[in-house]
Amino acid sequence: MRRLPLLLACAVVPAIATPAAAAGFADPVAIDRAIAAFTGAPQGANGGALLPVDPRLRLAACEQPLALSWRGLRRDTLRVQCPDAGGWHLFIAVRDAPGGGGVPVVARGEEMTLTVTGDGFAVSQSVEALEGGAVGDWIRVAPLHDGKAGAQPIRARILRPGLASVELP
Repeated sequence: MRRLPLLLACAVVPAIATPAAAAGFADPVAIDRAIAAFTGAPQGANGGALLPVDPRLRLAACEQPLALSWRGLRRDTLRVQCPDAGGWHLFIAVRDAPGGGGVPVVARGEEMTLTVTGDGFAVSQSVEALEGGAVGDWIRVAPLHDGKAGAQPIRARILRPGLASVELP
Protein backbone atom coordinates (compact mmCIF):
# COMPACT_ATOMS: atom_id res chain seq x y z
CA MET A 1 0.00 0.00 0.00
CA ARG A 2 1.53 3.31 -1.05
CA ARG A 3 1.31 6.27 1.28
CA LEU A 4 -0.02 9.45 -0.22
CA PRO A 5 2.41 12.38 0.20
CA LEU A 6 1.14 15.08 2.49
CA LEU A 7 2.13 18.63 3.27
CA LEU A 8 1.01 19.21 6.83
CA ALA A 9 1.34 22.40 8.83
CA CYS A 10 1.27 22.40 12.59
CA ALA A 11 0.51 26.08 12.80
CA VAL A 12 -2.69 28.01 13.29
CA VAL A 13 -4.02 28.93 9.86
CA PRO A 14 -6.62 31.70 9.89
CA ALA A 15 -9.82 31.23 7.90
CA ILE A 16 -9.05 34.29 5.76
CA ALA A 17 -5.85 33.74 3.78
CA THR A 18 -3.60 36.73 3.16
CA PRO A 19 -0.13 36.83 1.60
CA ALA A 20 2.27 35.09 3.96
CA ALA A 21 5.15 37.32 2.95
CA ALA A 22 3.46 40.28 4.68
CA ALA A 23 5.32 41.97 7.52
CA GLY A 24 5.70 39.74 10.56
CA PHE A 25 5.25 36.47 8.67
CA ALA A 26 7.74 33.92 7.32
CA ASP A 27 8.35 34.02 3.58
CA PRO A 28 7.25 30.66 2.06
CA VAL A 29 9.66 31.14 -0.87
CA ALA A 30 12.56 31.46 1.60
CA ILE A 31 11.38 28.26 3.32
CA ASP A 32 11.30 26.51 -0.08
CA ARG A 33 14.89 27.67 -0.72
CA ALA A 34 16.01 26.34 2.69
CA ILE A 35 14.37 22.99 1.92
CA ALA A 36 16.10 22.77 -1.49
CA ALA A 37 19.46 23.61 0.10
CA PHE A 38 18.95 20.94 2.78
CA THR A 39 17.85 18.16 0.40
CA GLY A 40 20.25 19.09 -2.38
CA ALA A 41 17.43 18.82 -4.90
CA PRO A 42 14.98 21.39 -6.30
CA GLN A 43 11.27 21.23 -5.55
CA GLY A 44 9.58 18.59 -7.71
CA ALA A 45 12.79 16.67 -8.50
CA ASN A 46 13.65 13.28 -7.00
CA GLY A 47 14.92 13.93 -3.48
CA GLY A 48 13.34 17.41 -3.38
CA ALA A 49 10.11 18.70 -1.86
CA LEU A 50 7.03 17.30 -3.56
CA LEU A 51 5.15 20.63 -3.38
CA PRO A 52 6.02 24.22 -2.48
CA VAL A 53 5.04 25.57 0.93
CA ASP A 54 1.50 26.94 0.73
CA PRO A 55 1.78 30.75 0.37
CA ARG A 56 -1.52 31.18 2.25
CA LEU A 57 0.07 30.00 5.50
CA ARG A 58 0.62 32.80 7.99
CA LEU A 59 3.62 31.48 9.90
CA ALA A 60 5.29 33.76 12.41
CA ALA A 61 8.66 35.08 11.23
CA CYS A 62 11.60 33.35 12.96
CA GLU A 63 14.40 35.26 14.60
CA GLN A 64 16.62 32.16 14.60
CA PRO A 65 17.57 30.14 11.51
CA LEU A 66 15.15 27.37 10.55
CA ALA A 67 15.96 23.86 11.82
CA LEU A 68 15.54 21.16 9.17
CA SER A 69 15.75 17.43 9.82
CA TRP A 70 14.67 14.16 8.24
CA ARG A 71 11.68 12.43 9.78
CA GLY A 72 11.90 8.65 9.67
CA LEU A 73 14.34 6.22 8.14
CA ARG A 74 12.84 6.38 4.63
CA ARG A 75 13.74 10.08 4.30
CA ASP A 76 10.46 10.79 2.57
CA THR A 77 9.45 13.57 4.96
CA LEU A 78 11.27 16.65 6.23
CA ARG A 79 10.54 18.53 9.42
CA VAL A 80 11.02 22.29 9.09
CA GLN A 81 10.92 24.03 12.46
CA CYS A 82 11.08 27.59 13.72
CA PRO A 83 13.20 27.13 16.86
CA ASP A 84 11.93 30.33 18.52
CA ALA A 85 9.90 29.93 21.73
CA GLY A 86 6.36 29.03 20.66
CA GLY A 87 7.57 28.48 17.09
CA TRP A 88 5.87 26.42 14.42
CA HIS A 89 6.86 23.34 12.42
CA LEU A 90 5.91 21.89 9.06
CA PHE A 91 6.16 18.39 7.67
CA ILE A 92 7.19 18.45 4.01
CA ALA A 93 6.73 15.45 1.70
CA VAL A 94 9.85 14.64 -0.34
CA ARG A 95 9.66 13.16 -3.84
CA ASP A 96 11.26 9.75 -3.64
CA ALA A 97 12.70 7.84 -6.56
CA PRO A 98 11.01 4.44 -6.58
CA GLY A 99 13.43 1.59 -5.94
CA GLY A 100 15.16 0.77 -9.18
CA GLY A 101 12.85 3.00 -11.21
CA GLY A 102 14.92 6.17 -11.21
CA VAL A 103 17.86 7.28 -13.27
CA PRO A 104 21.08 5.67 -11.96
CA VAL A 105 23.34 8.26 -10.32
CA VAL A 106 25.83 5.85 -8.69
CA ALA A 107 27.74 3.09 -10.51
CA ARG A 108 29.17 -0.10 -9.03
CA GLY A 109 32.77 0.49 -7.93
CA GLU A 110 32.31 4.25 -7.61
CA GLU A 111 33.92 5.99 -4.62
CA MET A 112 31.40 8.01 -2.64
CA THR A 113 30.84 9.57 0.78
CA LEU A 114 28.76 7.82 3.43
CA THR A 115 27.21 9.87 6.24
CA VAL A 116 25.95 8.19 9.40
CA THR A 117 23.66 10.41 11.44
CA GLY A 118 21.94 10.03 14.77
CA ASP A 119 20.58 12.13 17.58
CA GLY A 120 23.16 14.91 17.95
CA PHE A 121 25.93 13.52 15.75
CA ALA A 122 27.00 12.94 12.17
CA VAL A 123 30.12 11.20 10.82
CA SER A 124 31.25 10.53 7.29
CA GLN A 125 33.83 8.46 5.46
CA SER A 126 34.76 7.32 1.96
CA VAL A 127 33.12 4.13 0.74
CA GLU A 128 32.92 2.09 -2.45
CA ALA A 129 29.52 1.41 -4.00
CA LEU A 130 29.13 -2.36 -4.37
CA GLU A 131 25.96 -1.79 -6.43
CA GLY A 132 24.67 0.95 -8.69
CA GLY A 133 21.44 2.81 -8.06
CA ALA A 134 19.23 5.88 -8.31
CA VAL A 135 18.44 8.56 -5.74
CA GLY A 136 16.44 6.92 -2.95
CA ASP A 137 17.71 3.38 -3.63
CA TRP A 138 19.31 1.32 -0.88
CA ILE A 139 22.65 -0.16 -1.98
CA ARG A 140 25.52 -2.05 -0.38
CA VAL A 141 28.66 -0.01 0.31
CA ALA A 142 32.02 -0.95 1.85
CA PRO A 143 34.39 1.39 3.69
CA LEU A 144 37.64 2.22 1.89
CA HIS A 145 40.98 1.68 3.59
CA ASP A 146 44.02 2.98 1.72
CA GLY A 147 41.88 3.32 -1.40
CA LYS A 148 40.64 -0.31 -1.31
CA ALA A 149 37.34 -1.75 -0.09
CA GLY A 150 37.89 -3.40 3.25
CA ALA A 151 35.35 -3.90 6.02
CA GLN A 152 31.99 -5.65 6.04
CA PRO A 153 29.49 -4.11 3.58
CA ILE A 154 26.51 -2.15 4.91
CA ARG A 155 23.32 -0.89 3.27
CA ALA A 156 22.95 2.85 2.73
CA ARG A 157 20.47 5.03 0.90
CA ILE A 158 21.61 7.17 -2.04
CA LEU A 159 20.86 10.84 -1.39
CA ARG A 160 22.46 12.27 -4.52
CA PRO A 161 25.40 11.43 -6.80
CA GLY A 162 28.43 10.65 -4.64
CA LEU A 163 26.53 10.69 -1.32
CA ALA A 164 24.79 7.92 0.62
CA SER A 165 23.46 7.94 4.17
CA VAL A 166 22.43 5.78 7.09
CA GLU A 167 20.27 7.27 9.84
CA LEU A 168 20.46 5.69 13.29
CA PRO A 169 17.40 5.94 15.55
